[in-house]
Amino acid sequence: VRRGLQSAVTASRSSMGSSETLRYAEYIGSGAHGSSTDIDKTLGRTLIAVGLGVAAAAFAGRYTFQLLKPLGQVIIETVNKIPNSGLSSYYRGGFEHKMSRREASLILGVSPCASNAKIRAAHRRIMIVNHPDKGGSPYLATKINEAKDLLDSTAKQ
Repeated sequence: VRRGLQSAVTASRSSMGSSETLRYAEYIGSGAHGSSTDIDKTLGRTLIAVGLGVAAAAFAGRYTFQLLKPLGQVIIETVNKIPNSGLSSYYRGGFEHKMSRREASLILGVSPCASNAKIRAAHRRIMIVNHPDKGGSPYLATKINEAKDLLDSTAKQ
């Protein structure tokens, strides 16, 4: 490529003036542009370096995952040992067929031996949230009323 440009410049010297010759001579470098074999070698080295970097990252990731796998199993076992019932403040389970004082007190969130005033306040607070006219469940409203009636009948005046 370089020889072709030099011969073109030499041929153009005969037909051009000296200023035009200088303009075309600027494009002919003294080796600033490497030959195609030099470019191929540089590209090959770059591709090899990138490939080795990707391979090193893959091996490092694999090694890290192998180290962390037993640690993950230990964490999962530790989490499973924590009792779930202690983390929740809600009563787990369905309703009994015949409501007891204990179940009624759990529904209203009061002590089984609470006063009538506390029972009515708790009933009012819960019914505001769960009233069927406000989008609450009629079944839950019935159970809340049943709990209030049961505790009211046996509560201290």
